[in-house]
Amino acid sequence: MEIKIEVKGMTCGHCTGAVEKALAGVPGVENVVEVNKDRNLAVVNGTADVQALVAAVVEEGYEAKAL
Repeated sequence: MEIKIEVKGMTCGHCTGAVEKALAGVPGVENVVEVNKDRNLAVVNGTADVQALVAAVVEEGYEAKAL
C-alpha cells in the first residue's frame, strides 16, 4: 500500500536524507518511494502504521501529517 505524508521544514539534501532514513526504520515500510522537499511530500510503500511514520518524522524535527 502506498502511504503519503506531508513533511514541512526540509530545506536541503541532508533533510531529505534524514526523513528517508527515519521512515525506512519504521516497521512495515517496504521501501521509501520518494522524499521531496520542494513538494513537502514523502511516499512509502508497505503496511506501516501511518501515525508511526508521522511520529518518526516529527522525532527528526520536522512537521508531518498524513495525507
